[in-house]
Amino acid sequence: MIDAWLDLPAVWLFLSLLLFYGTAAAVLAWLAFRSPLGERIRRCSGVVAPFFSSVAVLFALLTGFLASDIAERNRQAWRSVNNEASAIASVNTLGLAAASDTTALRAALQAYAETVLADEWPKMAEGLHSSRTGQALRALLRQAADPAIARESGQAVHNTLLGAVMRIRDARADRLALASDRTNDVKWATVLILGLMTQIAIALVHLEKPRAHMAALTVFSLAAIVALGLIALQEQPFKGALRVSPAPLQRAVALIVPPP
Repeated sequence: MIDAWLDLPAVWLFLSLLLFYGTAAAVLAWLAFRSPLGERIRRCSGVVAPFFSSVAVLFALLTGFLASDIAERNRQAWRSVNNEASAIASVNTLGLAAASDTTALRAALQAYAETVLADEWPKMAEGLHSSRTGQALRALLRQAADPAIARESGQAVHNTLLGAVMRIRDARADRLALASDRTNDVKWATVLILGLMTQIAIALVHLEKPRAHMAALTVFSLAAIVALGLIALQEQPFKGALRVSPAPLQRAVALIVPPP
């Protein structure tokens, strides 16, 4: 259920949070001041403000931990894309500078980079990978491992070239792992429930004055909606409004000199 909520478009994601916390605030106000149980509930008045703070601090801490986990995953995704683009540019440069004929190598590199952008990148939004890109990577590895490169260009050039291709492979593996990684549903459920518990704590602190009750609930609910909505938009690094851009890979592809 949490996964389905996180997959919603940005507008619907914020609207669902507004519905959840808005409904909760309205129900709490109704129970305290309009329901048949209102008089009994108001007998609990006198709960001091520090009680609210204890619940709010728990909510803030867990929200901060959740945001930190998601932000770190997005930073790792950004680094993996940039590392892959850098390695592609390095292979292209080494291929052009090598004394041996690297036409087949550069063709394999171009095929790999193009399949990443055209085929694999869209699939990563669903946490999937492309078999075409995997085949293109294996073809690139075969070309880079050609012993003729070492004989004609030297072992040092060949080792550097192989190292750059291996960096492409490793960066792709990191990128795919991050694309399929999701925050544990329990963490999200805990934060959402603690937000609701904070609303209840606010309601208990403001049982004497209806206007203060509604004002406090409204301010907190709006703050929670904005914070949780923005965090949720970043849950998937390669999907949504705040996804990682393929621009570094596009720039690397543009630098590849097509083989004659």
